Amino acid sequence: MAKQRRTFSTEFKCEVASQVLDQGYSFSQAACSFGVAETIIRRWVKQLKQERNGETPSTKALTLEQKKIQELVQLSSNTHTT
Repeated sequence: MAKQRRTFSTEFKCEVASQVLDQGYSFSQAACSFGVAETIIRRWVKQLKQERNGETPSTKALTLEQKKIQELVQLSSNTHTT
């Protein structure tokens, strides 16, 4: 029987990554506290660092600023294709 893959909201991902970056949680502490694998948390922390440095992610953005940029890019590409 296949395991069902869990999904997490962008708000949850951002919260967990912020705990590591801003509150000094270790990856293992965050993993235990939030019930998420360390490797996933490492990915979220890396993405949050990149977004805070102004890089627009290729996946769903975690920060509000990058979400807005993705929306604007999407709107721009939709208006150019019609």
